[in-house]
Amino acid sequence: MSLIPVSRYFTLLAHYLRPQRGRFALLALCLLAGIVLQVIIPQVSRGVIDLATTVPPATAADQPDPAADQLTVQALAFIGLALVQQVVSLSTTALGERVAWTATNALRSDVLAHVLRLDMTFHQATNAGTLIERVDGDISQLAEFFSQFFIRIVGSLLLAGGILIALFLEDSRAGLVYTLFAGAALFVLYRLRGVAIEPARALREIFARLSGFIEEHLGGMEDLRANGAGGYVIDRLGDIHQEIRRRWSRTVLYNSLFQSTSGMILTAGFSVAFVTGALLYEQGALTLGGVYLLMNYVILLNRPLTDLSNQVERLQTISASVSRVNDLLETHSALPQVADTAAQIIPAGALDVAFDSVTFGYAPDQPVLRQIAFRLPPGETLGVVGRTGSGKSTLARLIFRLYDPQEGRVTLSGVPLTAVRLSDLRRRVAVVTQEVQLFEGAVRDNLTFFDPTIDDAQIIATLNSLELEAWLRELPDGLETRIGSGGQGLSAGQAQLLAFARAMLRQPDLVILDEASSRLDPLTEARIERAVDHLLHGRTGILIAHRLATLDRVDRILVLEGGSVVEIGSRAALAADPASRFAGLLRLGEGALS
Repeated sequence: MSLIPVSRYFTLLAHYLRPQRGRFALLALCLLAGIVLQVIIPQVSRGVIDLATTVPPATAADQPDPAADQLTVQALAFIGLALVQQVVSLSTTALGERVAWTATNALRSDVLAHVLRLDMTFHQATNAGTLIERVDGDISQLAEFFSQFFIRIVGSLLLAGGILIALFLEDSRAGLVYTLFAGAALFVLYRLRGVAIEPARALREIFARLSGFIEEHLGGMEDLRANGAGGYVIDRLGDIHQEIRRRWSRTVLYNSLFQSTSGMILTAGFSVAFVTGALLYEQGALTLGGVYLLMNYVILLNRPLTDLSNQVERLQTISASVSRVNDLLETHSALPQVADTAAQIIPAGALDVAFDSVTFGYAPDQPVLRQIAFRLPPGETLGVVGRTGSGKSTLARLIFRLYDPQEGRVTLSGVPLTAVRLSDLRRRVAVVTQEVQLFEGAVRDNLTFFDPTIDDAQIIATLNSLELEAWLRELPDGLETRIGSGGQGLSAGQAQLLAFARAMLRQPDLVILDEASSRLDPLTEARIERAVDHLLHGRTGILIAHRLATLDRVDRILVLEGGSVVEIGSRAALAADPASRFAGLLRLGEGALS
């Protein structure tokens, strides 16, 4: 695999560092100040050595010693500059970390928001563990990238340039020798820059697989243990760990090759320093202090070269993370988004729902719905029945625009869904399913989806309108009652009640109940019957159910079979017609729908 284009690095850096221009400018000043100090301090040391070796000592004890005074001044200057250098170094590190984590947090938020905008096809093809690894693992790697790139790589290049300039000023031959040496070293490092990118990328990918595997199997722990599948899980985990070991070993091997090459370059640098210093001293071109300065600069030059080699190696690993994050950001939703200027507004009030020759399949060549055509007038309620796999829930997903049909179109009050902003659509339509997603937090937060603009009075009024005030009184701390992750602390019935209240708070104009009462016990189900009536009052409703008793309130019935509409009409008329499929289902009972 080749190194990803440099432009992708700088595009990422520029976008997330631009909001911190002032802080970054201060960081650049600290960086430059640190480089200047590192170049100046050896000059002070050289002056001390030359002064001590060339100025004769004072002959009388009572006479002033100018050399000693100069040595004292230079020693104090050295101490002062060293202290300032430490302060500048500390400031540079602190500013670098602040810049890095501010940029990283902004990137993490953008990536997460982008993931939430992607369509369900993407989420079905990508497990949650893989996304967690990208949003958290890969982006955490970039925290160091945002700070270290400028502090270490750019700083090291500037420091190396400053040292070479100082060497040229000291002796042009020494400057030329070390310019050639530094150029050769950087060329070798550049040629080796991509040697470990592919192993690093492969290692990140296997860790993403591990995260996905753990997340998936921990979520199904009860079923795994109940069915004795623990041994299989351990074997699969062992296979993944073996693959991690192989990929880790390959990554370490390539990194060791890179480090060994860097070590040989540094050893060559010391050898050149010894030879150059000895020759120039013998020729009288350098004083003893000058030789010390040369050696000091060579040692100091090794520091940026070492940093460059370490950061180039680190950049190999970061490159894999940058590539994966960019790939995720460049993944587009399969649902075309309408521009704000071209978006149509769905008329206010209860919605008219129409399917116009809709064909859809999760795999395009395997249709789940075939040529579906019907219209539900505003304010009426439609009951959808059919055997498992007939496409009932798929119908609801198309209305909520989790997917787009391959053929035909779905309209709300005459407006095609593809011409409506998704945010407007989701505001007008509420879906309540048997699987209620609850989050760790207060009941209030789970009702409002953490929307601070919804006050307690509005929440309580909504609960009262649904005749759920008794349920609220049963909660130990009212709206402040804490719910554990995944709904810990609530029964299935209580979770379903919360979902009904959550839908009502949105004040939708179309309500879809997808087997929403299937998890309720008979007592709880009877308790919310009137609540459902309140929820559907003045709204268009679609009820998808296995249990025919839940369809007593609907105006119309739609019967699906094999993804096609086999019957649609007034519930009363279909129930009274002994030849209708719905009447047949009523005679057979609920078992006919399972």
